[in-house]
Amino acid sequence: MHKITGMSDIFYTIESTSEAIYREKMSRFLAFAVPVKSADEARQVIKDYQNKFHDARHVCWAYMIGPQRLEFQLNDNGEPSGTAGKPILGQINSFNLTDIVIIVVRYFGGIKLGTSGLIVAYREAAKMAIEEASIVECHDMAQISFTFPYMSMNDVMKIGKSGDVRIVEQQFDNSCSMTIEMRRDFFDSIRQRLLSIDGVTLVD
Repeated sequence: MHKITGMSDIFYTIESTSEAIYREKMSRFLAFAVPVKSADEARQVIKDYQNKFHDARHVCWAYMIGPQRLEFQLNDNGEPSGTAGKPILGQINSFNLTDIVIIVVRYFGGIKLGTSGLIVAYREAAKMAIEEASIVECHDMAQISFTFPYMSMNDVMKIGKSGDVRIVEQQFDNSCSMTIEMRRDFFDSIRQRLLSIDGVTLVD
């Protein structure tokens, strides 16, 4: 839950699925950029496209997951090593995107492109798909759950109703409980404000 010092909670992804076609020496490269929330979802999207384009020579892909952009994978799917997945991932990195999978489907046109030609083709196809998408700014969110006595309600609600916080869950009784959500950048300061209120106890 703690904020990672020196890193912003802002990250970028795409709003919805986009696609593009790149042609080179009779080969067609169909590129699809898809927003995803997890590696499992990315793998399912890849499987769906592999089924849909089962007649294609190659279905290559790369994905990046998470606000810190630490979870990623790529696949050349039979193309020479480093000529497909790597340039696709390179474009995801160039645009500083995450929570995205890009699939590039190649229909072979009968003329070999060579390794440098393949790298250019997969890179351009991925780039074109990203350029067709709407890039959106998102925020890494964190939650705090806590209990508090009824008499501290006013102080707690001042924080809960501030623009920086969203109340996810609340229960009012003799002993009250609440879960709030905020941008990860605000986590430490809001946690300190809560702990300064009489009777507030954080719940792990």
